[in-house]
Amino acid sequence: MKFCVFGAGAIGGYVAVGLASAGHDVCVIARGAHLEAIQRRGLKLVQQGRETVVHVAAGADPRAFGTQDFVICALKSHQAYESAASFAPLLGPSTAVLTAMNGIPWWYFYQSGGRFEGHCLESIDPGARQWNSIQPRRALGCVVEPACEVVEPGVIVHHQLNRFTIGEPDGSRSSRIMALSRALTEAGFEAPVRDNIRWNIWLKLWGNVCFNPISALTGATLDRMLGEPALLALCKTMMLETKAVNEALGIQIPAEMMDRRLAAAAAIAGHKMSMLQDLERGRPLEIDALVTVVQELGRLTGVTTPTIDAVLALVQERGRALGLYHPVAAPRAA
Repeated sequence: MKFCVFGAGAIGGYVAVGLASAGHDVCVIARGAHLEAIQRRGLKLVQQGRETVVHVAAGADPRAFGTQDFVICALKSHQAYESAASFAPLLGPSTAVLTAMNGIPWWYFYQSGGRFEGHCLESIDPGARQWNSIQPRRALGCVVEPACEVVEPGVIVHHQLNRFTIGEPDGSRSSRIMALSRALTEAGFEAPVRDNIRWNIWLKLWGNVCFNPISALTGATLDRMLGEPALLALCKTMMLETKAVNEALGIQIPAEMMDRRLAAAAAIAGHKMSMLQDLERGRPLEIDALVTVVQELGRLTGVTTPTIDAVLALVQERGRALGLYHPVAAPRAA
């Protein structure tokens, strides 16, 4: 099958190496020094001391590659919004787009049922740019679990986990989602198909909504954050507010999952959250898809999120002061 990985950074590069090694026709969209290194030397993956190098077609312009069976979008949310129109040359009548990204996806209310069916989220997709350019009928959901990083241009290091939980927006076991699961599994990844991918998206967001902004504000690693009673209490409060929002949208996650989520996170010694890593490296902060959108969904459903609102205001201002936060849209009025 033909795959284009749009955003061949840490996660995208990891997936691209696996799929190419399994014999699929893979191309990647990248830029800058990372792209130059891939074009010159190939894309290298280092995991458990082993090195794998694949030579894949790579470029900055999607027009060079033609239509694909699957496009795997591994960009940050704000990058995906900016790049929405660029997907067009890759999209044929049956092309599917896997949103391998953190946070709430732009297609969230496509085939969701209920009173918000077809609603577009202004905090992450103002003007419905992705909705109209990519079209939600192409969308496949994904929750990314692997921990990877780009250690130098063209070189990805995989640290732990290999699961990509995937699902159709309508919960069906379509031929395309099952074909994608098989391809990912044969490439060495875990790729379970879920009948309610939104449940998995929210479970991961319980952590991201608090861990990421608090890390950017304090500089604390994950274990330090959860080992400090005041910060742990703050995390729990933000998680409970998020839980109230997802319940208002019909997503029920057992309360005990919160303690399990916190315990698992606390056991990861010395880990810096992605928002803190981006801040330290002078890269734009991915605030809106992880935090602002929860505020927007709270207002949409009539759920108050006072602690999330306060932390969001602080991390947005920190990002603005450093020139690292430029929202794609102003949040909606209450």
